Amino acid sequence: MCTTQEQVNVYLFYCREQRRLDEKTVRAYENDLMQFQEYLLGKGCDVTRNLLNAYIVRMHGKYKPKTVKRKIASLKAFFSFLEREEIINENPMRKVRTQFREEKLLPKTIPAKTIQKLLEYMYQKEKNPGNTRFQKKMIVRDIVIVELLFATGLRISELCNLEKERFNINDGILCIKGKGAKERYLQVGNPAVLRQVRRYFRLWKSEIEDDIYFFYNRSGEKYSEQSARRMINKYAKEAFIDLHITPHMFRHAFATLLLEEDVDIRYIQKLLGHSSIVTTQIYTEVACKKQMEILKTKHPRNKMQINIKL
Repeated sequence: MCTTQEQVNVYLFYCREQRRLDEKTVRAYENDLMQFQEYLLGKGCDVTRNLLNAYIVRMHGKYKPKTVKRKIASLKAFFSFLEREEIINENPMRKVRTQFREEKLLPKTIPAKTIQKLLEYMYQKEKNPGNTRFQKKMIVRDIVIVELLFATGLRISELCNLEKERFNINDGILCIKGKGAKERYLQVGNPAVLRQVRRYFRLWKSEIEDDIYFFYNRSGEKYSEQSARRMINKYAKEAFIDLHITPHMFRHAFATLLLEEDVDIRYIQKLLGHSSIVTTQIYTEVACKKQMEILKTKHPRNKMQINIKL
């Protein structure tokens, strides 16, 4: 059985147009399948169990287990589609058994005090009387982006792709289109954050009204994920924060800090837009780790001196 570029193209079209998958997901599938096609060059096009096993061994030598797992999943989905559409007679991945230990990495989060320090610095900078209107406009946008990432647990891709029609700034309700085009509603519950959002809207009204999105860069184009990463890194350095902060870490902080406040994990699952509770449960380990640290450092027993008379 041979795989061709045409088959890959048909599958990617199906992912985009019928399954309506997120473009980043489709690009990941495309990269994985192109990599496999390159591996086949010079080896003939017959995809056998031995060839697939050799390819998986090769990937294990180059990538971390989590990446290998994703690439295998891409191949399984591709061949299952080809078999279902009767483009191929038999799915070669069905004969391949993959079982390996995957390193369990806890999500990197941001301490609440660090988030407070970052926001205090940004608000203080915005109050600088020497700011031009343009500078004030930029800082207010940056503050709102950081505030919303922490207030709602949004993915940075969801924030950058947020359309103005999906954000009711009067009520503070966002309609988010997440992974797999699934929708969820989020509420900006903090009045101070919502006031800042409305202030941003007034300053950026012309850009927002001229297009469909809610966040823009200085050129009036849709704000990018890369711009958000650079912006957060810039303010963290200026605030002398000794921690590399990424936009996604606000999402982790959102989840772990809510869990520490005894919010039910199923509510957190809905807020994050996870389809499975298993994905959300990783945060319970972070919370348990925090609880252990509290007991080791904050428990009153640590301050007790037990005097024994002999």
